[in-house]
Amino acid sequence: MTTKPQQVRGGGNAAPPVRSRAHNRLWFLDFYGSAIGKKAVMAITGIYLLGFVLLHMIGNIKLYEGPDTMDGYATWLRHIGSPFLPTSGFLDIVRAGLVIAFVFHIHAAVTLTRMNVQSGGSKPNRYAGGRTYLAADYAARTMRWSGIIVGAFVLFHLFDLTWGQANPDFVRGAAYYNVVHSMQRWPIATIYIVANLLLGIHIFHGAWSLFQSLGWNPNRFVQWRRWFAVIFAFVIVAGNVSFPIAVLTRVVS
Repeated sequence: MTTKPQQVRGGGNAAPPVRSRAHNRLWFLDFYGSAIGKKAVMAITGIYLLGFVLLHMIGNIKLYEGPDTMDGYATWLRHIGSPFLPTSGFLDIVRAGLVIAFVFHIHAAVTLTRMNVQSGGSKPNRYAGGRTYLAADYAARTMRWSGIIVGAFVLFHLFDLTWGQANPDFVRGAAYYNVVHSMQRWPIATIYIVANLLLGIHIFHGAWSLFQSLGWNPNRFVQWRRWFAVIFAFVIVAGNVSFPIAVLTRVVS
């Protein structure tokens, strides 16, 4: 004997299930909302930023080859992709990418810290190796203030050598001339030296924690990660600091 099916109350067909708000969001927002997603975004944007800093320093080494070489390099940069891209179009794309990477990098760092505090963590998790690597802990503790100073320096650097408002002797297109006439002033040279030393702290911590964020941190690679971070930061800082020193000592003039 079959049982008569019961009628759904309210008549008609049952209402379709209501999808939660989370299912209506883009997959990237769901991914970025998690701690794993934020760490991955920090790592990817960190790679982009570290790569730019390295290439920027290598390009500036042409300062030692004289005005023709450095100005020719600057002209080449402005015409990459020509005629498909307009003049400086490639540089504008790179700058836009830097802004996006910087914003996501900072936002991910801030929100990760908040998530850690809300979850009851009073201090960030220590890296493998315990107290052996105090330099990494020190860099992490100083990231906030050094980050503010480095961010302000980046703006000053743009006004000084890219846009020219902070350089009274600025000549558009004359990269070698602008660098020399800016850094031959002691206060400006000092700003560049101090800012790059603080940048070195940022680079050390970023290169050190990059593998941690991606989950590539087995114990057997701890020593390798440490030396990679030290060497990478040293190369960048040594190269960048050498430019104002070379101008002040008239090695470059």
